[in-house]
Amino acid sequence: MHTTAYQDHIATLCARMDRALERSGHDHALIAAGVQKMRFLDDMPYPFKVNPQFKAWVPLTHHPDCWIAYTPGSVPVLVYAQPDDYWHLPPAAPSGYWTHSCDVRVVHAPEEATRHFPTSGRIAILGEADAALPGFVPNNPQAMLDYLHFHRAFKTHYELAMMRVAQRTAVHGHLAARKAFHDGGSELDIHRAYLAATGHNDIDLPYGNIVGLNEHGATLHYQYQQAKPPAESRSLLIDAGADHAGYASDITRTWGNGDERFGALLDGVDREQQALAAKVKPGQDYRELHLEAHLRLGGVLHDLGIVRMDPGTMLETGVTSIFFPHGLGHPIGLQVHDVAGFMASDAGGTIAKPEGHPFLRMTRTLEPGMVVTIEPGIYFIDMLLAKLKSGPHADAVDWDAVDHLRQFGGVRIEDEVHCTEGAPENLTRDAFASAH
Repeated sequence: MHTTAYQDHIATLCARMDRALERSGHDHALIAAGVQKMRFLDDMPYPFKVNPQFKAWVPLTHHPDCWIAYTPGSVPVLVYAQPDDYWHLPPAAPSGYWTHSCDVRVVHAPEEATRHFPTSGRIAILGEADAALPGFVPNNPQAMLDYLHFHRAFKTHYELAMMRVAQRTAVHGHLAARKAFHDGGSELDIHRAYLAATGHNDIDLPYGNIVGLNEHGATLHYQYQQAKPPAESRSLLIDAGADHAGYASDITRTWGNGDERFGALLDGVDREQQALAAKVKPGQDYRELHLEAHLRLGGVLHDLGIVRMDPGTMLETGVTSIFFPHGLGHPIGLQVHDVAGFMASDAGGTIAKPEGHPFLRMTRTLEPGMVVTIEPGIYFIDMLLAKLKSGPHADAVDWDAVDHLRQFGGVRIEDEVHCTEGAPENLTRDAFASAH
């Protein structure tokens, strides 16, 4: 299946690149995988991260110094770097379903790549500046990037297949993390259980795992993993993904220890999250869906007696943003926070965020083929709560309930959802269902 789907995927990329070259006024495209970067004043490298434009064409994520060379009407050329090196293990010989759709040229030194580049015409070169080779310096034409980035939102059948695998991989990790939490593990224990279940190491992850026990769940991008377990494990918020063939997954789950009030909050957020995910349909303005999330979460706060205000008033006065200070979600695919979430068209332009919602990462209207995350949350963040307590709406808050719930940090539930011509495909819920 992968071979046929990949061939169709390459045909789609070629058609997009043909149009992008027309837009930018170039005859050929070169795409650099990137180079291995060294740490400052050190002989140790940083972890290599491939150019997303490169891994769109071939599922190679650990291969610096490779290139794609493309001329309309021709088969894409993959310049495959296989260095002579006995300090490090060189890449294996090219093999797999993807080799049948490329003209693979093996080189043994980075500078040899230029032998396989176009020798005439205008060349668009996509990559970081340090990927330059003599006579070939990345120029990253904006018109080309605008076109490619805008259309990257629409996933091919091959890309969706890769993303489903990444979902299933991450779900195995989440289930292992839940068990480690209930077994009383530390944040580091939980993280290690996740890695073992996914078969990843830290470098393989599409982003650093967020593993927050108790109050740490209130830090949106909590970046540490404590080695010592807390005296009492009340809650776990884990935001963690996986990678497959260069495509990322991004899943968040929250677990409790049986506390009734926190359980009610968790159930409320989960219920509204599923309702929002069900609205990932063609024609849905993502900005409006974000504002609806505020109203729905305001309803949870109201129904649980945490805030005694109408949800609409909570939204208008900014009270919901105290408890839900981030955006509803973002595009995802080759990157966790994928590009072009704000683009007005494939010629550029920006669709503005709703006033008062600076952290929303998606403002486009949903169309078939898009995949977005839906990740509402309710948190008890001390610095934001302090503003609420000193403001005009403090009397509307049950501070005893807040004080109880702040020891759990917060709740976030995140799924990836594919917008189709019909009912949305919840990639994450499907992966959890298949794991049981």
